Amino acid sequence: MKYYILYNPLSGNGQGSKAAGEDWSAYGDSREILDVTKIDDMAGLVASMAEGDAIILCGGDGTLNHFINDTRGLQLPGKVYFRSNGTGNDFLRDIGRSGSTEPVDMAPYLTRLPRVTVNGETRLFLNGVGYGIDGYCCEVGDKLRQTSDKPINYTGIAIKGLLFHFRPRNATVTVDGKTQTFSKVWLAPTMNGRFYGGGMMATPDQDRLKSETVSTLVMYGSGKLRTLAVFPSIFKGEHIKHDKMVKVLTGREITVEFDRPTALQIDGETVLGVRKYTVKK
Repeated sequence: MKYYILYNPLSGNGQGSKAAGEDWSAYGDSREILDVTKIDDMAGLVASMAEGDAIILCGGDGTLNHFINDTRGLQLPGKVYFRSNGTGNDFLRDIGRSGSTEPVDMAPYLTRLPRVTVNGETRLFLNGVGYGIDGYCCEVGDKLRQTSDKPINYTGIAIKGLLFHFRPRNATVTVDGKTQTFSKVWLAPTMNGRFYGGGMMATPDQDRLKSETVSTLVMYGSGKLRTLAVFPSIFKGEHIKHDKMVKVLTGREITVEFDRPTALQIDGETVLGVRKYTVKK
């Protein structure tokens, strides 16, 4: 049995490379430590592994997202584990393992993953698809990352966006064939788990293991100051109490369409200029 320890040096605000220098002797003498950013063919690497070999992914939510898509459709040879050294850690937060350094067996979490189709391309996702001011925050964060190595304060970006820069959209949301319209939409993410965006509990009742459906949160209809007053409650899942401006819709297939192009994020990866997306589980 051989362990492949795959680390992402870009995770954890650039601190992910520390995993390469750690003591992995507990996993036996047969192991290989690889930088995922230098693996050109992840599917080929996985296909070359012997039966019973194991993978330990070291990174963040984005690292997991790339792995599940790069190996989509493959029969994994053995166990896949995940150890977080990212910054968001929404996956671990959702399964009650936030802060843990022990690798997590990913077997229960890699089946029945939802698919999102954006601009003609379909991808799997683990946590959620953000659309609205959350996508805007990722867009701004990406630009800041190009010019500075300081940690990105997404909460600060969101507050400034709410007050000054982001304009809400009008939207149609179709859930299993039934369409509803919403005006002044600030958020419209579709979730496989409860958390995204570094700790926002967007859909408190969503269960990634038990549910055959996904959930879409729509925050809509209110002005800047009212939205700003309610927004912090999303970190405890208490925003859903404001039922005149927050609605959670659940279904097996959900399409969200905005009236003008808006940035979107898939497990933290930004897609620009999106008019609509469709999620199927």
